[in-house]
Amino acid sequence: MSRIGLSPVTVPSGVTIDVAGQIVTAKGKLGELSMTLVDEVELSRDDDKLIVRPRGESKQARNMWGTTRSLLHNLVTGVDEGFTIRLEIVGVGYRAAVDSRTLVLQLGYSHEVRHPIPEGITIACATPTQISVSGADRQKVGQVAANIRGYRKPEPYKGKGIRYADEFILRKEGKKK
Repeated sequence: MSRIGLSPVTVPSGVTIDVAGQIVTAKGKLGELSMTLVDEVELSRDDDKLIVRPRGESKQARNMWGTTRSLLHNLVTGVDEGFTIRLEIVGVGYRAAVDSRTLVLQLGYSHEVRHPIPEGITIACATPTQISVSGADRQKVGQVAANIRGYRKPEPYKGKGIRYADEFILRKEGKKK
């Protein structure tokens, strides 16, 4: 039995949910997102709550029960509040800046790295060493943040690179004489 799937998804007052067959669409102040439900689960609506139930007793139905509930919760939270991931840049001369729809990174390479900002994503640099990636789609925000981090992952000896704000880098001891 899924403990995550048992809890209903509460819909805030500013969000409207439309269910058309297996397609669920959420509209809120940050935009509109939709997802397609798998055949193994069914969705019922009770006032301001969405309840997900498995259609059968198969293993696949039980697996998709909690997953679908989490995806619906992310859908509703995304159009209402949005998601934000913060990145930190550590290293001498490493910095970032936003130039129209492009993130410009200087990460110790012979050239600057230019990362285009996709639609639906907002990137802001409060300081040259802090990047904030935000948007309504949780998967897209996480993927963009992972792509940016992938340009220069933090190394374990000096800790230089791009890291998540809440990430802890386990430091290694350098070589001894």
